[in-house]
Amino acid sequence: MSVFDELQKLHSAEDFFEALSVDYDPAVVRVARLHILRRMAEYLARTDFDGVPDGEVRAACKETLAKSYEDFVASSPIAERVFKVHKDAVKPKEEPAKPFVPLTTLTGSAG
Repeated sequence: MSVFDELQKLHSAEDFFEALSVDYDPAVVRVARLHILRRMAEYLARTDFDGVPDGEVRAACKETLAKSYEDFVASSPIAERVFKVHKDAVKPKEEPAKPFVPLTTLTGSAG
């Protein structure tokens, strides 16, 4: 059974942390469990694992889960915008353009 087959059978985020031996704070995982796993999947999708030995795949999965977890220790699910609902619902506020008033408008002289 490959590492990915093994991971696919897991039921909870905590199961992933246990299976890959990654330390975690339950309070962080409780709030961001789906976000962490989605981020992990995004990171893993960037790599082609065809022909890579299981030991290296497991190490990559462990490193990727730890990196994904750290993203949410340092930030929040809304700030990280992993899911479409967050990307669409809370758009970053743009800095309003600062109005420009020429000095001549204030003084009434053109030259």
